[in-house]
Amino acid sequence: MNPHLSIATVCLSGTLEDKLAAAAAARFHGVEIFENDLVASPWSPRQVRQECARRGLSIDLYQPFRDFEAVPPDVFAANLRRAERKFDVLEQLGATTMLVCSSVSRDAVDDDDLATEQLHALATRAERRGLRIAYEALAWGRFVNTYAHAWRIVRRADHPALGLCLDSFHVLSRATTPPASGSCPAPRSSTCNWRTRRACPSTWSSGAGTTGCFPASARSTWPASSARS
Repeated sequence: MNPHLSIATVCLSGTLEDKLAAAAAARFHGVEIFENDLVASPWSPRQVRQECARRGLSIDLYQPFRDFEAVPPDVFAANLRRAERKFDVLEQLGATTMLVCSSVSRDAVDDDDLATEQLHALATRAERRGLRIAYEALAWGRFVNTYAHAWRIVRRADHPALGLCLDSFHVLSRATTPPASGSCPAPRSSTCNWRTRRACPSTWSSGAGTTGCFPASARSTWPASSARS
């Protein structure tokens, strides 16, 4: 089976219109919309959806949603309100996945139990609206900055609408060994992405028969049975 290849708009230069045209010309199947590109565009989210469809591109992900987890109750309540507004944008775009990157906020605390609880609550809200959350460890995250740590939190949250996003830049910039085949399955067959959005020494295999080549994303699904191994 051929991989579904997407490219993040943050990887391309020019206006959002330029970026969509370039992605379609390069025969990508979809795009990941970077929020700054949407904000700077004269198009509404619905217009972006129409322009992507006209070019034969799916919108696979909206990113990023920052500084969400492991925060005090008042900040958490505000973050949930902020998330609901982002969900509105996803629905208008026709996207079904929102990328949540690990927090760099001074409000965040080093508490995996709290991060797990709050991400589970976010995934529950996303699921009600037919959406999913992909959690990514930023290399400069305040407390969560490796994919292994992010994966532990995702596993503990154990929610069907919460999965893990792997990004080669954040993995390799910390000199972390890329995950071995089958070592990082997403729970309940959710999607685990090996995204090479920036230059890396070679093409890395996702472990499920697909690869990501700069600056694309390759999406793969691991069987749920391996999630508890």
